[in-house]
Amino acid sequence: MKRGPRRRRRVGRAIIVVPSLFTLANLFFGFWSMVLAAQGEFYRASWWIVIAGVLDMLDGLLARVSKTGTRFGGELDSLVDIVSFGLAPAVLMYHLHFAAQGPFAWVFLYGFVVCVALRLARYNTQSGDGPKNAFTGLPTTAAGMALATYYPFTQTQFFQTQLTGAPWTQILIFLVIALSLAMVSNIQYAKVPRIGIRTPRGRLGLAVHLTLIGFAIWNRDIFFFPFGISYLAYGMVRSAVVGIQERGEEPDEDESEPADDVPFLVRDGELGRRRRKRGM
Repeated sequence: MKRGPRRRRRVGRAIIVVPSLFTLANLFFGFWSMVLAAQGEFYRASWWIVIAGVLDMLDGLLARVSKTGTRFGGELDSLVDIVSFGLAPAVLMYHLHFAAQGPFAWVFLYGFVVCVALRLARYNTQSGDGPKNAFTGLPTTAAGMALATYYPFTQTQFFQTQLTGAPWTQILIFLVIALSLAMVSNIQYAKVPRIGIRTPRGRLGLAVHLTLIGFAIWNRDIFFFPFGISYLAYGMVRSAVVGIQERGEEPDEDESEPADDVPFLVRDGELGRRRRKRGM
């Protein structure tokens, strides 16, 4: 009889540890990516960051399903994400492109890492305050994977036949700046619906995930980078459209007749004229 509760406690501890093991595996692939980038193996380094992103999604999924999310796990996840989706993509892009652009080109990548840290710090302090169906600011995982998958995209036949003439030196600098600003902005980025079969939203989430997996299997080199750029642009365009619509709905205010509850300063002679005009 005494062994039952002890066994249940051991099983419970094991379940709590599993999400953290996925988080540490995420860290392993992020660090390995930096090692490979330093050795010039850019293709493998790129995909290890993508694998780190998959593990980052799995540890959160396991924590939710098992209901074992802890403050320790959340803080560990944020620290690991700075490495896997901040430092690792920055190191990859430095060795791949920015090292040849001058002695101070690395500053753009430093700014990217800073914005990753700020984005994660804000997420930790404001967790639960924002809308449940959207992220406030571009997720660090999406930003890191967008940078990481640039090199595999350059190895495709489409890039080598259609896009090699583009000014990629300027484009990559602009991309790093755009990703950095998007992470610390208040732009709303829609979340992928969770998988399910009982609700329409769950079935939509299942369809979206299957579509992404299908495209990734079909040709991952040509899929991920354009998809990441499209997700970045989607949030910006959506934010601009919503802002224009909200401005159009603002009522016109009559500046000549201030509201009674708004304080204002008048001269003594003007006070009597304003009272007579209002019939006071």
